[in-house]
Amino acid sequence: MQTEQIKALVITALEDIKAKNITLLDVRGRTSVTDWMIIANGTSSRHVAAVAASVEEKAKHAGLQPLGVEGRGGSDWVLIDLVDVVVHVMTETAREFYDGAPYKKARTAREGAAEMTMYLVEGVAS
Repeated sequence: MQTEQIKALVITALEDIKAKNITLLDVRGRTSVTDWMIIANGTSSRHVAAVAASVEEKAKHAGLQPLGVEGRGGSDWVLIDLVDVVVHVMTETAREFYDGAPYKKARTAREGAAEMTMYLVEGVAS
């Protein structure tokens, strides 16, 4: 499956189950872990789990086996690694925490989101 198809599949899965604040980030050249990050919010830990399960189910139905899924089961943050696309689904509180973390040196909101994503990637990759 091509990267553009994976991004479209993920965004559709997120929208279908009413994920909030869907953000698509191009991180090519910023990390070797992935090319794209998609970050979305759930309204509660239960909604986060349902959103992540929807993404995982639709990916598998399309023949795409996630490389890994972290944070299932009542977590405030779930990561789904689809290789070229990594999906982060988190509560608003978790997203605010990572977005406001002291590592952030960004000058714009978009750079801030990218820095948050890099922080998340580095934490998961280590």
